[in-house]
Amino acid sequence: MAKKLISVQVNGRRHEAAVEARTLLVHFLREELQLTGTHIGCETSHCGACTVDLDGRSVKSCTHLAVQCDGSEILTVEGLAVKGALHAVQEGFYQEHGLQCGFCTPGMLMRAYRFLQENPDPSDEEVRMGMSGNLCRCTGYQNIVKAVQHAARKMRETATV
Repeated sequence: MAKKLISVQVNGRRHEAAVEARTLLVHFLREELQLTGTHIGCETSHCGACTVDLDGRSVKSCTHLAVQCDGSEILTVEGLAVKGALHAVQEGFYQEHGLQCGFCTPGMLMRAYRFLQENPDPSDEEVRMGMSGNLCRCTGYQNIVKAVQHAARKMRETATV
């Protein structure tokens, strides 16, 4: 099968690779770039474990083709922490026990990251709606809501400093 050369910026680093037209973004990230933080869950876009940030919006990488991302900027869970310092959403999930088994966590973190860019001061109900495309089978969501609210507070505090 013929391959197409694509160029993407992932977590601030430029990558060029030849990919088959049918290669899903999640497989490109995990297999080609060795960024295994993005999890493969349902492969139908229902669970959200594969959520990444693509050109400033949340996408489920299991239903996005890598060739569609040519020229794009992608942020994965590996790109959240900067110089070893946890991002506010990572800190929130840690401090508020927003994870249990951890399988959904990368997608939850990435969706929370984008959601808080879109709505920096959400109500609990807005958090629930904003995160509704990501499923967790362990937590019951209450601590996820607390984690996102923790991150929102921290992000607002650091924005005003």
